[in-house]
Amino acid sequence: MGPARKHEKLLRRILVDPPPADARWAEVEALLRFLGAELSEGRGSRVRVALGGVRAVFHRPHPRPVVNRGALRSLRRFLVEAGVGPEE
Repeated sequence: MGPARKHEKLLRRILVDPPPADARWAEVEALLRFLGAELSEGRGSRVRVALGGVRAVFHRPHPRPVVNRGALRSLRRFLVEAGVGPEE
C-alpha cells in the first residue's frame, strides 16, 4: 500500500463514528502534512495546525503514542471546518 492510500484509509477511519481506537499520533501528523497542513511546535506537547484557513491546537499524546477518540473527534471537526471530508 502506497503512502497516499495509507493516508486516505486513515482519513476515512477518522471521518466515521466512532473514530478508531488505535490511531497513532505519527500517522495522524503524517496525514495532516499530506493534506497540506502547516504544523508547528507549541509549548509542551502542543502542536499548532493550520489548514484551509482554519487553525487548531492539538496535544501530542503521551506516554502512549495512540490518539484517544475524543481527540480524534476534535480532529474530525477541524478537518471538516478546513474543507476536508463531508459536513456533519
